[in-house]
Formats: sequence, structure tokens, C-alpha cells
Amino acid sequence: MTALEHVLRRAAPQVLGVLVRRYGDFAAAEDAVQEALILAAAHWARDGVPDHPHAWLIRTATRKLVDEHRATAARHRREAAVALEPPPAPVPDTDDTLRLLVLCCHPVLTPASAVALTLRAVGGLTTAEIAAAFLVPEPTMAQRISRAKARVAAAGARFELPEPAERGRRVQAVLRVLYVMFTEAHTSSGGAGLQRVDLAREAIRLTRLLHAALPGDPEVAGLLALQLLTDARRAARTGPHGALVPLEEQDRSLWDRAAIAEGLSLVVAARRAGVVGEYQLQAAVAAVHAAAPTAADTDWAQIRTLYELLERLTDNPVVTLNRAVAVARTEGPAAGLALLDEIAPVLAGHHRLDAVRAHLLEEAGRPTEAARHYAAAAARALNLPEREYLTKRAARARSAT
Repeated sequence: MTALEHVLRRAAPQVLGVLVRRYGDFAAAEDAVQEALILAAAHWARDGVPDHPHAWLIRTATRKLVDEHRATAARHRREAAVALEPPPAPVPDTDDTLRLLVLCCHPVLTPASAVALTLRAVGGLTTAEIAAAFLVPEPTMAQRISRAKARVAAAGARFELPEPAERGRRVQAVLRVLYVMFTEAHTSSGGAGLQRVDLAREAIRLTRLLHAALPGDPEVAGLLALQLLTDARRAARTGPHGALVPLEEQDRSLWDRAAIAEGLSLVVAARRAGVVGEYQLQAAVAAVHAAAPTAADTDWAQIRTLYELLERLTDNPVVTLNRAVAVARTEGPAAGLALLDEIAPVLAGHHRLDAVRAHLLEEAGRPTEAARHYAAAAARALNLPEREYLTKRAARARSAT
């Protein structure tokens, strides 16, 4: 990302927040800001970034909004009000960014629509960039974003923070969207690459904004810690040609120690709050992995306990799938396989169930069955590096037979 792109991307949500707060029309304000960003990219590349880029963008976007009002006869009264409004001072407004996050993560939206709208309005990404990140055509993504904005408007959503009684639930919705965004970035649901670096960085940046606005929320801190501790392993997760490298085989000298230190600090700070949530527990698991100098030094007993707590809290079968790995490490592969049998009906057809089962069967000395499940997992894997890795494991198990 160039320095100019960095300035524009950082300024976009702040400028949009100012316009939405002042004029109330999310869709019109978002269109005006996008036009202002296009003009800025052209002018600033030629003339240089002005001394007050936020003020420049606010003035330009406001003029675009006025032009739109002039084109609509029914908005004459609003046009006069907009034209008379002086531009606000070029000061970043964290509260506006938080309001935008809450607005884009409205409960009426599906997670996929909320992620797309958040990336566009708060992340500053273009529709083309978002479409590329999710491997869909640009017109499809444009329709998704347009429908999302229409649904938010139809729901009567207002550009303001919810009342205290509702705030916790809405913040949870924001956290869920940021979690889904990061999860998709960490392990892509399709395509030729295992991970999407730009999308992961954007998820972390947005979570940082939320943490800055809500520094005392332990779950916000927990999600940021989880993202940092997980993303710290990025450089070691793939080989020279993009091949998947499993956790136990990764070169830990490639892990980002600064990100790990920050993540561990957040885990400790969140724990002091005395309230335990799912993101804190997931971050604690990531912290145990990060603290182990080698795979053999991993404290699997502690990880097993954390997954037991997380399982009680969420009742999520994927958590049980992860707990089965920890159980296998502490009690042997047979115990892990027995736990997989319990959740098999719920996760039937999920490629990770077959992948974990194959791994434990291989450890149990049953390579023929392991090869069969590796092949089944490879057939269902959605991204190419996972599929290739599972296919190679299947071949290795067959050769062991």
C-alpha cells in the first residue's frame, strides 16, 4: 500500500462518520465520500497531500452532497441547510468510527453482508477490492453492499450508539463480524491462497479502533489478542511456494514476537476484568501455543481445560473438534477418536472433521483408514493449499500401508 493510499484509507471512515453524523443520510454520504476519495487520489498524486487532508475531504464530500441535493428538487430545504453548515475541524473522531461499526453490523444483516458493508464504509476498501477478497464478481459485491445499505435504512437504524441496555448486544454483533472477517482472512474459504494478508490487517486495524473506543471491554481486548497471536504465525504458515505448513512443523523463529508480546499483554489485561468470554478463551489458547518454544513443549493439558470452558460457554461442535485434538495429546489418539464419534453426526460433511480423524488414525497406527479420511477431507477442502496438503497426507498414509 502506498503512502497516499494509506492516508486515504485511514481518513475515509472519519470523513464518512462526520457526514453521516451531520446529515443523517448514510447512503448519500457514503457515495459523496467515495467521489471525494477519487478526486483526492487524482489531485494529491499530482499536487501532494494537503496540510489538512481531513478538512479537504470533508469540504469536497460536502460539495458532492450539495450537488446531489441540487439535482433532487424535493431536497431544496436540506440543500440550504447543508450549504450553510461550516466544515468541522480536521480532528479524527473515534466515536464516529464506532458509530459506523455499530451501524454496519446491524442485526438485520447477515454476517457476510455486514462484513462487506464494514469493509466499504469503515475499512475504506473499494467494491473491487472487497469482491477480490471474497472471490466474487464486482457487480455481485456491489449488489450485496447496496442491499445491505437498503436493509439498514429500512430497519430505521440511526447513526448513534445504542442505549446502554442494548449496547452490549450490539458490540457483540460488531465483534462477531470482525471475528468472521479475520477468520476468512486467516484461512480462506476458497481460492489459490491459504490466507489473505490485506484482509487480516484490515480486521486487526478495525478491532484496534474498537479497542481504542472501548478499552475496558475484556472481550474486545480478547478478540484483538486472538487476532494478533494468530496472525503472528503468518510467515511460518506457508512454504516458499504457498504450501501449507502445519503448526507443529512451523519454524517458530519466523513468528512475529512483537505481535505475540502485545497479544499476551492483552490476554493478561482482559483476564483482570474478571469476566470470561469466548474471545478471551480462544486468545488464551493461542497464547499457550505462542508461549511454547517448540511444538513438543506445548501445554496441551492447559489447552484441553480452556477448550472445555469454551465448549460449556458456546456449545459449538467445532470447539469440541479442537478439544478432541487436545484430548488425543493428553490421553492418546483413541480418546480423541472417541470424542470425534460423539460429534460426527453434527459435523457430517465438514472437511475438518475428516482431517482431524485422519490425523488421529495415523497416530493410532491405522494408515489405511487415515488415507481414506485424508482423501475425503481433500475432496471437500475449499482452498488449494489445504487441498494439496491433505492430498499429500493421504498419499503418505497409503504408502505407509
